[in-house]
Amino acid sequence: MRLQDKTAIVTGAASGMGASTARIFAAEGARVLLTDVLEDEGAAVAAEITGAGGEARFQRLDVTSEADWDSAVAAALAAWGRIDILINNAGISGSHPDRLNVDTWDAQMNINAKGVFLGMRPVIPAMQGAGGGAIVNISSISGFVGQDYVHMGYNAAKGAIRLATKSAAVQYAPDGIRVNSVHPGIMPPMRTSKLTADPEIRAKMIAAIPMAREGGVEEVAYANLFLASDEASYITGIEVPVDGGYLAL
Repeated sequence: MRLQDKTAIVTGAASGMGASTARIFAAEGARVLLTDVLEDEGAAVAAEITGAGGEARFQRLDVTSEADWDSAVAAALAAWGRIDILINNAGISGSHPDRLNVDTWDAQMNINAKGVFLGMRPVIPAMQGAGGGAIVNISSISGFVGQDYVHMGYNAAKGAIRLATKSAAVQYAPDGIRVNSVHPGIMPPMRTSKLTADPEIRAKMIAAIPMAREGGVEEVAYANLFLASDEASYITGIEVPVDGGYLAL
């Protein structure tokens, strides 16, 4: 198994890419702490994993809360004694119809960008104590290019994740900590999606993808698996697009 005896924290694990990542990690031997603000849904995914023979627990986590992060890290350490992997996946959609809405800018920066930093803040010391680890920060193709169907705050937040990842990779490589970013393209709509959930707009978005389809959440999860595994032991500070060729245009 590719993650045998490793402990992973996966945020936004109640659905979508986070839930898929948690299931695949557990199947590959990891002990997984699933976190989300959706308690019932997150606990149900954890129960599904344990019912299939995996090892998982659920903990409520608002990624904008330092106290919640401290509690989640403490729970993982109390249960399993170490943290080997962090998947910073939690986030919100950026497809707000009011392109100049200030509240949307603030939410994007607070949840999507700051949430990633707040996750690395307590996890990195734990990884230093364990002699290393792997962090995967979920950004987006929106961290590379401007787009006409998302709020500029979403592009800004996802770009911030991309460069914060590189900074952390350089700063903590001497501690054996690898930090990489994954950049999904057009995926199934999120529960917070607005414009990007509209069928007409989605059709135009998909028409711009060389592979001519949306991605599956498991396709992102398998990219996370590779970067979290020892197979990527000499890879840090890179961006991995999972986008059907969108950024190759």
